[in-house]
Amino acid sequence: MPKSIVLYFSATNTTRQRAEKIASKLGADLFEIHAEKPYSAADLDWHDPNSRTSIEQHQHASRVAIKDDLPAINDYDTVLIGFPIWWGIPPRLIADLIDRLPLNGKQLAGFATSGSSGFERAQSYLERTVKENNADVQVLPGAVLNSDAQMDAWLKQLNLN
Repeated sequence: MPKSIVLYFSATNTTRQRAEKIASKLGADLFEIHAEKPYSAADLDWHDPNSRTSIEQHQHASRVAIKDDLPAINDYDTVLIGFPIWWGIPPRLIADLIDRLPLNGKQLAGFATSGSSGFERAQSYLERTVKENNADVQVLPGAVLNSDAQMDAWLKQLNLN
């Protein structure tokens, strides 16, 4: 039976709650990603153009380091990555995560929580980051999952059960 793991980054626990529900529905393992340098409330202030996240998200090729405590993913067929959408794309630490994962031969799908953005730019970001790593990965369609109904429809579409 295919095995899945849900990796997620959550700055305010919104994405965490969605990731926990997805892992529960799929019978998947769950792992939280942490920035090497944790984000403070001031760092997350998107109204402040000088906040850490405002600066990071506008540096187009940047990476934000994650803690080097990732689980081994060799035994998983599918890797789901959850994150909030910041300025239309995943937080820059998601690129560092993808850089560090041995994804060859796996399926990868992203999911997000967002107050206003769709998933199109996030999907392109994930696909581009995977391509930069020359990984042989099947990138599945991702989605913004702000409700249980959206989550259920997306999981049905992916057909991972």
